[in-house]
Amino acid sequence: MPHPSFIVASLYVAFGGGFGAWLRFLVGRAWVAAIGPVRASDFPWGTLTVNVLGSLFMGLLVGWLARFGSHGEGTRLFLAVGVLGGFTTFSSFSLDIVSLAERGQLGLAAFYTGISLIAGVMSLFLGLSIMRHVA
Repeated sequence: MPHPSFIVASLYVAFGGGFGAWLRFLVGRAWVAAIGPVRASDFPWGTLTVNVLGSLFMGLLVGWLARFGSHGEGTRLFLAVGVLGGFTTFSSFSLDIVSLAERGQLGLAAFYTGISLIAGVMSLFLGLSIMRHVA
């Protein structure tokens, strides 16, 4: 099956990403409705939920695609890159770590995990610091 053109591939990702982001929004709203806005803001329940569910769904999807065939690049782009990418990029992060580990690259998997977390948090602090000094 041929790969979709750049425009078609972009549409798969965009529509899937929009749907995934909407699902992430619904999870956050569900937590607020379930435990109230104050308790929901005490801990990032919504983020934790989408990270865990997204990783579970990514594992199920990748396992399904490996077992039953890819069903085309459009399916992968829409579901893995689009829907799950819009739902949570943590699922892709988790897949990257497991892929490295399954290839026997445990040191690289650990390095990737550590550098991603440290650099990500430091970059957020840097961005906040820059904006606080600009404002």
